[in-house]
Amino acid sequence: MQSPDPHPSAAAAGQPGVPGPVRVIAVASGKGGVGKTSVSVNLAAAMVAAGQRTLLLDTDLGLANVDVMLGLAPRHTLADVFADRCELRDTVIQAPNGLMVVPAASGKRHMTELTPAQHVGLVHAFSQLDLDLDVMVVDNAAGIADGVLTFCQAAQDVIVVVCDEPASVTDAYALIKVLSRDRGVARVQVLANQVQDQREGRQLFDKLERVSSRFLDVTLNYLGAIPRDEWLRRAVQRQEPVVDAFPSAPSSVAFRDIARRSRQWQSPAGARGHVEFFLERLVAPARGAMA
Repeated sequence: MQSPDPHPSAAAAGQPGVPGPVRVIAVASGKGGVGKTSVSVNLAAAMVAAGQRTLLLDTDLGLANVDVMLGLAPRHTLADVFADRCELRDTVIQAPNGLMVVPAASGKRHMTELTPAQHVGLVHAFSQLDLDLDVMVVDNAAGIADGVLTFCQAAQDVIVVVCDEPASVTDAYALIKVLSRDRGVARVQVLANQVQDQREGRQLFDKLERVSSRFLDVTLNYLGAIPRDEWLRRAVQRQEPVVDAFPSAPSSVAFRDIARRSRQWQSPAGARGHVEFFLERLVAPARGAMA
């Protein structure tokens, strides 16, 4: 397995060798089975293809599968970090396309119940990770667990993935409601997945936006739609991102367009060129709870 280059040469905005602000994007969904992890993997892969130094962080700490979708066999995961079996840098692996991945563990129930002290330990470990990044994509677990809300709160942007199932829209609204009411998230990007066409995707967004604008103090932006695509299913079977396996597939075109438009979002103010700022924001409430 190829080791990641701690100083990738892919160009980012700004001068060579001078890290620019890191964009942290949290991907979440109210309901499982909507293709959230596929969105995370392919969005991150599309960003790499566009020349952005990208890290994909799997925070589905009990049922992780980013590594499976990419055909990776990690020697270490975040569970090993918490068990003091390795350092965080030992978990970072690089996919063939250049995407850097921090894998979580699957089937480890204790990983879903991290303490504030463990979060503080994680921020210290990230502060020692010397990776110059443009983007970090965070693949969350589905639902409204406290860990999901905390990672979304810490990110600059949140993408909520919905599909055309009624329960998906209902649960997406519940997630957005809790993020807005309890965590102060003021802006959410909505991505319609597995839809027939762009019109259906827009209809899903409009349905969600009508209710949210009436009852919630949050701005929803329509990020776009990923169509149902046989090529995407084939890519999953091959354990490759569709944007790499089948670049001309309809879903690949959609992911590249979304990756391109995400670069136009307002850059984080004052963010540093490494990832520790994200974890510092993440554990700030935890430090207060421990005081």
